[in-house]
Amino acid sequence: MFQIHNRRYLGSKFKLLPFIEEIISTYCDDCQSFTDLFGGTGVVAHHFNSRFRIQINDTLYSNFLAYQTFLSKETVNWKLIQQLLEQYNQTDSMPSENYYSRHFADTFLSRQNMRKIGVIRDDIDSLFSQGKINAREKAVLITSLLYAIDRIANTVGHYDAFRRSGDLAKPLVLRLPQTQEAHNQGNQIFQQDANELVKSIRSDIVYIDPPYNSRQYGDAYHFLENVAVNAKPEVHGVARKMDRSHLKSGYCTQKAAAQFGQLIENIDAKYILVSYNNTGSKINSRSN
Repeated sequence: MFQIHNRRYLGSKFKLLPFIEEIISTYCDDCQSFTDLFGGTGVVAHHFNSRFRIQINDTLYSNFLAYQTFLSKETVNWKLIQQLLEQYNQTDSMPSENYYSRHFADTFLSRQNMRKIGVIRDDIDSLFSQGKINAREKAVLITSLLYAIDRIANTVGHYDAFRRSGDLAKPLVLRLPQTQEAHNQGNQIFQQDANELVKSIRSDIVYIDPPYNSRQYGDAYHFLENVAVNAKPEVHGVARKMDRSHLKSGYCTQKAAAQFGQLIENIDAKYILVSYNNTGSKINSRSN
């Protein structure tokens, strides 16, 4: 099985959880809801899932699928999922080439693994279109594939480049996620611009960890996003990137300060907790 934090991700807040836990336990009384506006891997929201109703948001579809996998209340036929994962892991008969092997062979993964990705990803879409799996089950299968890719990817943790002399022989193995089904009731999952989203939601606690440098997350994780969406776009360059203009965040540009100010003004919450890079700022109380 795999857990939500089993990903290599720029600025992951997994190591910051004790700090966030201490601040919330110390300052946030009588709270029932927790919102993570820039969810990333989802580890912060997941940490508080047993304590609060969760709202979580991110613009990347690959992250949105992970939130559906770990935080959604939709029912999953786990026996069916296990059967499908075993079937995918045993996949040997594959067409000579597909979109992923043609464009990404021997880059992030081997040609054989890229072929396997293409077969698995198309089958997931087919199962969903035929009504054989629901939206969350689709998310679980794709997320299992994305985590399997990231576990063996020939990279240093992001997909801006790949190792020229890396090990491509590792097998692609999909596993079940370790979820907290009993705690997912009442959760809400979004894939929206955070500045727009806050105009329509409220929460007792809002956690903010916006992008903090010029590196766009859509650039760093373009391959995983490509697999998640499976639209098979044209790609270019050494890293084989697709058009990512729709994924660009103003928080990674000179607009960041203005956007942050607007965000704070529109938040409806008792408490706001902001972390920046690997540091945090003390929580501020807000009136309802």
